[in-house]
Amino acid sequence: MQQRSVDATPTAVVDVMDTAGPQVWAAMTVEVALSVMASARAEHLFLCDEDGQCTGLITRAQLTVVRDSPSYTDQVRLGDIVGDASGVLEFSR
Repeated sequence: MQQRSVDATPTAVVDVMDTAGPQVWAAMTVEVALSVMASARAEHLFLCDEDGQCTGLITRAQLTVVRDSPSYTDQVRLGDIVGDASGVLEFSR
């Protein structure tokens, strides 16, 4: 494992995946995820599978876009959100 300085700013997803951060599961709602981010003062969350393996990450900005969309309800879960390579998120419902 590489040592990083406290001031290091990740420049790619791979860099972010090497840093510590809150871990959440797909069953968590968007509202709860945003609350976890606020409490942890984090800009991203690691999405984990049922085995605790990190499968991706989601940012506060992405969740805010989802929450502000006209089709959003408080029942939308992180697993309902699908992202493509460009980072664009959409509902999978």
